[in-house]
Amino acid sequence: MPPDTASSDHPTALDAEGWATLKRFLPYLWPEGRPDLKRRIIFALGLVLVSEIVVLAMPFAYKGAIDRMAGEVDGGTLAILALVIAYGGARFANTAVNNARNMAFERVGQVATARLARDVFRRLHQLSLRFHLARRTGELTKIIERGTKTIDTMLYFLLFNIAPTIISLTVMTVVFWTMFGFELVAGTALAVALYIWITRMITEWRVKLRREMNALDGTALHHAVDSLLNYETVKYFGAEAREQKRYAEAADAYAEAAIKTDNSLAWLNIAQAFITNALMAGAMAYTVWGWSTGRFTPGDLVLINTYLLQLFRPLDMLGFVYRTIRQGLVDMAEMFRVIDTQADVHDVPGAPALHVRKPSIAFENVSFGYDDGRTILKNLSFEVPAGSTLAIVGPSGAGKSTIGRLIFRFYDPQSGRILIDGQDIAKVQQASVRAAIGIVPQDSVLFNDTLAYNIAYGSQDADDATVRQAAHDAALMPLIERLPDGFETAVGERGLKLSGGEKQRVAIARTLVKNPPILLLDEATSALDTRTEQEILSTLKRLEEGRTTIAIAHRLSTVADADRILVMEGGELVESGSHAALLAKGGLYAEMWSRQASEDRQTEAAE
Repeated sequence: MPPDTASSDHPTALDAEGWATLKRFLPYLWPEGRPDLKRRIIFALGLVLVSEIVVLAMPFAYKGAIDRMAGEVDGGTLAILALVIAYGGARFANTAVNNARNMAFERVGQVATARLARDVFRRLHQLSLRFHLARRTGELTKIIERGTKTIDTMLYFLLFNIAPTIISLTVMTVVFWTMFGFELVAGTALAVALYIWITRMITEWRVKLRREMNALDGTALHHAVDSLLNYETVKYFGAEAREQKRYAEAADAYAEAAIKTDNSLAWLNIAQAFITNALMAGAMAYTVWGWSTGRFTPGDLVLINTYLLQLFRPLDMLGFVYRTIRQGLVDMAEMFRVIDTQADVHDVPGAPALHVRKPSIAFENVSFGYDDGRTILKNLSFEVPAGSTLAIVGPSGAGKSTIGRLIFRFYDPQSGRILIDGQDIAKVQQASVRAAIGIVPQDSVLFNDTLAYNIAYGSQDADDATVRQAAHDAALMPLIERLPDGFETAVGERGLKLSGGEKQRVAIARTLVKNPPILLLDEATSALDTRTEQEILSTLKRLEEGRTTIAIAHRLSTVADADRILVMEGGELVESGSHAALLAKGGLYAEMWSRQASEDRQTEAAE
């Protein structure tokens, strides 16, 4: 019996959802625009038919040889040798045909799997930020992995196991009825029906066990991924033992569930073996009785035995195939549910691209909240003239970073409009909005690749000269020249091999490569020390030249020279003006400035 396969977290039979999933899956089996793959499928199905003809003819050669050896049929040694050689040749031909079938179909399965994986990957990038903030990376990875890997197995079993089994049962029924009468047909039909019923019942029981096992598997994977992603935090708090205990508890629970599931497989195998061997014993006893009455020959015993053995092989696989297809449909349904997740932000039909001539930005009575009943921005209005720099400051929770997310159109406001160059960004293509904006965030997360790759990520058309110039303008060249591998230096997971200032410079270089008309600085220096902050600020000033800039800042000193400063509190605009005007006003901005200046003096005194 083949080993068991993974199941999804939710049991389901071939109900409406199962059939809907199967219907959705079939286009991957018969892909549009790929006549080469369709020819391969037709050729493979032709080989299935040839294989079945060969398999069903083999027992007659075996029977003929035995009957001649027993004297039931006239024939000399040469005739017997010819039948034996034909039997061996047929077995070889069956193996050769099956492998030729697999080779012909392999490209179909792999292309279907790759196509599905591409569709899922593309859809995941289309989903809104809200989905990705709420996801559990480990469990989502497991769902996608199971769903995409299922399709190749599903294709194989549907075409090369179920179809041949139906052909074999049909031909065997005709042969048994014609040569051995109704009794053998009835006994075989009863055993097959009982086998299928037992397999289905025990499988339903097993899936309930597997539901718990897979839930625990996902939990254990989530703990492992979450812990490794937060490796530094674990080290900071000396929590290795705590993390190991948490993972061990999940792993132990999974192991117990896996034991129960594997034991249930043993019970299924025992039940199946009892039915198949009872059929074998009964059929052979019936043949021996017929031989004793002169009705059957010794070759008939061999014929029936061979046919039943050939039936048992796909029949024994039938339970495995049933579970695999059933579980595959569930896994694919789970994956399709992820694909079908509705994006919070989508382009209106026929949306044009954003065309930026004068990169001005305007918020008109914008209200927004991440959840119902929790409003973050309240009727916010402001304008940023083209080529100017606007700073947004305020206490934590004022809604500063939310403004940046809305400009990138990661969310749409509940009311009001956001305009870029007079165009409502909710009515243009999202991709064109994001193409017009560059960002240097507070935490610049880099890909686990080289410096050159991360810098060039700003534009898919970036060449070496562009990357080098961007690195020079971002003051990265002194670092790169010190590194043995230069631009080919790997930055590590999330860029952890670089310091905070170095990562910020890579982010600046990446934005220089993108060369957008609008720049968003989202607390770009708040995580840096004072010296590094000043160095980065001077680089940012060069980056801002000729661009419309919105700088979201916690430290007021970094934006004191902005053309205009907005002061946010509780999602509302409470003050607006230049640095000098706001200080003269003596309001919230002046209070924040005074508090930060006092903190800076205390820090300098402590040092």
